[in-house]
Amino acid sequence: MPMHYKETKDGFEFGDAKVTRMVANEKKEQIILIIETSKQKPIQIYVTRTGKLKIHSEYGIWRPEESR
Repeated sequence: MPMHYKETKDGFEFGDAKVTRMVANEKKEQIILIIETSKQKPIQIYVTRTGKLKIHSEYGIWRPEESR
């Protein structure tokens, strides 16, 4: 059986994951992607116009450059 895939108005569903795109701040050109599943609280991925990431979850905030 093929894995579930459906495009939505603001993103897509793939398997149990739902990805939604949103605009956070048009002036700063910052966007937010929200990823959620049936077993995990949503995470928010902030992307700046320069390509930096900041990830918010129920566990706090993580910036990829902090792990390098």
